[in-house]
Amino acid sequence: MNGLKITTAFISVYNKNGITELAKELEKCSIKIVSTGGTADHIEKSGINVIRAESITGYPSILGGRVKTLHPKIFGGILSRLNNDSDEKELKKYAIPKIDLVVVDLYPFEQTVRSGGKDDDIIEKIDIGGISLIRAAAKNFEDTVIISHSGQYPELKDILTLKKGETAIDERKKFAAEAFSISSHYDTAIFNYFNSSFQLPVYKESFTDGRQLRYGENPHQKAWFFSDQDSAFEQLHGKEISYNNLLDIDAAVSLIEEFKKNTFAVIKHNNACGVASRGDLTAAWSDALGGDPVSAFGGIIATNSRVDQETAKEINKLFFEIIIAPSYDPAALNILKEKKNRIILLKKELHLPPRHARSVLNGILMQERDLKTETAEDLTVVTTLPPTGRELTDLLFANIIVKHSKSNAIVLAKNEQLVGVGAGQTSRVDALKQAIAKANSLGFDLNGAVMASDAFFPFADSVEIAGNAGITAVIQPGGSVRDNDSINFCNKNNMKMVFTGVRHFKH
Repeated sequence: MNGLKITTAFISVYNKNGITELAKELEKCSIKIVSTGGTADHIEKSGINVIRAESITGYPSILGGRVKTLHPKIFGGILSRLNNDSDEKELKKYAIPKIDLVVVDLYPFEQTVRSGGKDDDIIEKIDIGGISLIRAAAKNFEDTVIISHSGQYPELKDILTLKKGETAIDERKKFAAEAFSISSHYDTAIFNYFNSSFQLPVYKESFTDGRQLRYGENPHQKAWFFSDQDSAFEQLHGKEISYNNLLDIDAAVSLIEEFKKNTFAVIKHNNACGVASRGDLTAAWSDALGGDPVSAFGGIIATNSRVDQETAKEINKLFFEIIIAPSYDPAALNILKEKKNRIILLKKELHLPPRHARSVLNGILMQERDLKTETAEDLTVVTTLPPTGRELTDLLFANIIVKHSKSNAIVLAKNEQLVGVGAGQTSRVDALKQAIAKANSLGFDLNGAVMASDAFFPFADSVEIAGNAGITAVIQPGGSVRDNDSINFCNKNNMKMVFTGVRHFKH
């Protein structure tokens, strides 16, 4: 049957917002309303007639409300098929009323978990009756309409007012698809809550708020973003954010979160091309840009500090796509908004997931996020000379940047400024040569600079090249069978070297 006129609605909702108005529209269409518990009480307060579920089932709500709707006289009415003689006979035999509209709003399980609810409260927010009603009505979409969340109320109201309660099969099937999206998402959240204690080798993630992007990495590729974007940042200005923008934003936020002092970072193709930490924010921007002003053109800018008017004036001289900061002075915001398409993001407090996943071949590759950030206490001095205080600060600074650079990666830094980077190279020596060439091309004096490597040096050649370029201190994980070759070169040439014991590959 294609056209279906609604005659009887079963309503069971946790959130009562909007349900009275919906019930009034149902009443106008002479649709009978069956309900239970608090939902029935709420609707009746408006003078709307409600058939209590217990008057149909013969059973009251039991077990403290855990069982209210789980009964054949409810589910039989929802699952019965029209034009099925056997179903019709059984409905008549057992006095089961046909139910052709189900309206459900589930217990707020995810919200309870996020709010830090106690275990007992979280468990009680696992909806049993509601989820069962959704699945039953969605399965029988040919003969039943399922409204599984309050966002669908306006659509149902249009059906009631414009079509006098008659639905088409395509409408019912779409409602069913949305219902199974709701139920599967709900079950995934419950599983992940329980699995947080056991770490079963099962991967389940669910996002219900995806949006299509303009295109993917390239214009011929379609793309989507599945996330609660508003929880990460607020877009204050500019054009729609693209796929590549999101990759760079992720890289920028992950990097800038690591710094405590006023810091600016410029990101291009997921790698930092400029970073500087300073007491003065405008100086931090100037020196971050100075790290590679050519690559900075069209890049992504991130800072961990409030952007003031003076700094905004300097930033505004550069063409860039995006700036992201925790706050902006009103005057600074006005300056940055001068470019119509420039994307301005207000970064919110963000809790990144502890695991990182990516698609590989025909499956998902998962690992723990690299949350290790070395401090001075984590370092082992392996040379005769220890690094000076200035060198130690620069070593830790460079080590953060190299951690967030594509492997093989080498970072050169001096006075808490990125002065050269080689990233994404197939050889560590090539990465170092690239970093030195970049620094030299921009006029940086590498005498007294430091070098960070994301992995150990298999031979002493990289340390030799660095020493000949004027670099005086090196930070690396260590662990090569030839570590002593690098250490011996440093000792002979008054260089300092520290081991972290932690590799930071990033592919």
